Amino acid sequence: MKKIFSLLIIAIISFGPGAMADEGMWMLPLIEKLNIGTMTQLGLKLSAEDIYSLNKACIKDAVVIFGGGCTGEIVSSQGLILTNHHCGYSSIQKHSNVEHDYLQDGFWAMTKDQELPNPGLAVTFLVRIEEVTDQVLATVTPEMNETDRTAAINLVRASIEKTAAEGNNYKTTVTSFFGGNYFYLLVYERYNDVRLVGAPPTSIGKFGSDTDNWEWPRHTGDFSVFRVYSGPDGKPASYSKENIPLEPKYWIPISLGERNIGDFAMILGYPGGTQRFYTSYEVSEIMNINNPIRIKVRGIKQDIWMADMQADQKVNIQYASKYFVSSNYWKYSIGQNNQLKNLNVIAKKELIENQFNNWVSADAARKAKYGESLNLIKGAIEGRAEYQKARNYLNECISGSELLFFSQNATELLTALKAADNQKITESVNGLKENISEIYKDYNAPTDKKSMKAMLKLYRTDVDTKFHPDFYATVVDKKFKGSIDKFVDDMFARSVFVSEAKLTAFLNKPVLKTLENDPVVKTFASIMKVGQDLSKERSKFDSNLFLGQRLWIAALREMTPEKTLYPDANFTMRLSYGTIQDYDPKDAVTYKYYTTLQGVVDKYKPGDYEFDLPQRLIDLNSKKEYGRYGSSQGYMPVCFLTTNDITGGNSGSPVLNANGQLIGLAFDGNWEAMSGDVYYEPALQRTIVVDIRYVLWVMDIFSGAGHLVDEMTIGK
Repeated sequence: MKKIFSLLIIAIISFGPGAMADEGMWMLPLIEKLNIGTMTQLGLKLSAEDIYSLNKACIKDAVVIFGGGCTGEIVSSQGLILTNHHCGYSSIQKHSNVEHDYLQDGFWAMTKDQELPNPGLAVTFLVRIEEVTDQVLATVTPEMNETDRTAAINLVRASIEKTAAEGNNYKTTVTSFFGGNYFYLLVYERYNDVRLVGAPPTSIGKFGSDTDNWEWPRHTGDFSVFRVYSGPDGKPASYSKENIPLEPKYWIPISLGERNIGDFAMILGYPGGTQRFYTSYEVSEIMNINNPIRIKVRGIKQDIWMADMQADQKVNIQYASKYFVSSNYWKYSIGQNNQLKNLNVIAKKELIENQFNNWVSADAARKAKYGESLNLIKGAIEGRAEYQKARNYLNECISGSELLFFSQNATELLTALKAADNQKITESVNGLKENISEIYKDYNAPTDKKSMKAMLKLYRTDVDTKFHPDFYATVVDKKFKGSIDKFVDDMFARSVFVSEAKLTAFLNKPVLKTLENDPVVKTFASIMKVGQDLSKERSKFDSNLFLGQRLWIAALREMTPEKTLYPDANFTMRLSYGTIQDYDPKDAVTYKYYTTLQGVVDKYKPGDYEFDLPQRLIDLNSKKEYGRYGSSQGYMPVCFLTTNDITGGNSGSPVLNANGQLIGLAFDGNWEAMSGDVYYEPALQRTIVVDIRYVLWVMDIFSGAGHLVDEMTIGK
């Protein structure tokens, strides 16, 4: 019994965020119960209801989902939004061209009439969170298999969502937590008219680019500015010139005060996903299959893209956003694998699994309930390995071959032509013509041709022949004697999808035989068949994996005190708290907790795509023209570090001080703790934040957009 108790204590230390106050992505309805005491001890001056309340305006009312994968915050009574530059990057890119290169030069709307609409971009406000576990699981019985259990749950979920959406314009979803053991109803309100207000040039907003990404010291002004509009009645509305700036329930005030070691820091946002409950088997899959494939494939593709981007300004604009999306997670995967290995995470997971086995074996009821959980996970991960590898290669390689996806736009037309349905043919053709310019705006065929050749060669070399699409044997080998280069050249020479002009000509006189025999259509169909087969085979292991994961997490909750556990991130609003701190990345090295504008200038490399700088920034720094945004110590702050627990999706999240004032925007994690999504390392884990003082300095002093600062509530 003494041995079991000791093991339990170790498990609590390993898994219990309460043991390390700064670890945890906490659910807002539970902060009064779980967190407010510790937060107050760290310096928080607010109540739990100031942060999350159903009865009054509070901080959560100013925090939004920005687009589909970032966080933003309302900072004025006129709906002004701050988020990261990289979160607004695709919108900035879409408005850019060679004549108006807002990526290179930046953009600032000096009046509301100059603010730029962004079709498809929305911001989403959280209305409320409500636990519905008992309702969702009411019809679930112990003898149900996973398929039947899921079906029963989904029926109840749909009913709860429908009821919650009645009589309003809210978006409702019932989301699972703790591996499907708990469920919460989340109610949202979405606004679809979001306009670009301002962004610094890329030389500020992406300063350091790939080299500095995920690394400290950081000197990036990673911010952009948008505004959310409502209809004249204040409700969500599609874009219209008659729309008005949103009058928010709450906006976050700004602090220009100093940042000091030990100061309280709080973050609210939408962390996308963590895997802290993963077993050693799942971590092994990440390290040995998922990450190496992503690193290899994207590295090759990105080198091809970058060479063309650096050679041609138009191509650079076309591929800037695509390159960033690819390279961001590519470098993350490199860092994650390095740190999972360096920090010996698999061994740490195995230690927890050994503790679990001893705990389960000590009680017959536990063994009956949870005893097979690890074996179920192990069997599923090992059983699906070959399908996981092939599927990852397929996804990564085909995503590096853009032309192949263009045929998807003509799926409805192909169906209509086969049915000889003239009305549907006309509708499909008109729909394609309406969107054709958008399809090809950010496409360069010569770049894609190089990339496709490399991707198809790599897939053929690295993936078992039993997972090869049949076009390799039936077309590449028979018609082109094994030459992928000639196969791709022929595809680009003959396909109607290779350019806007060719597709337009085809749409003016669509012919079924032409579309059916188009090499892009046929190749993509061959690839999709393999993709479907791989998904089908891989899915055979899902039931055991999901059951094992659900039992494993439930067991850990029982094995450790419930109050210390938080669910994995799943892109629902969470709170994390910590303090401003420096850290020691390795022996005899200490990283200071802040960086300065002089540090930006020190990295300056004229003409370099990562480290070039505007001359105006250099001159302003030389003259120390910092306005009211400089530190009282005589420097211009740029970024700082906190111990907050974040992950992807938190990009753009507000970082707040003890009084609930905005002190910065979270935008990155640090290289030494890239294993953090899987295993939290409190001594190393840091959040990299762009200081709000630098944001406002760039906005006001550097860019001359002080009218935007005037909208905000500024304090010390």
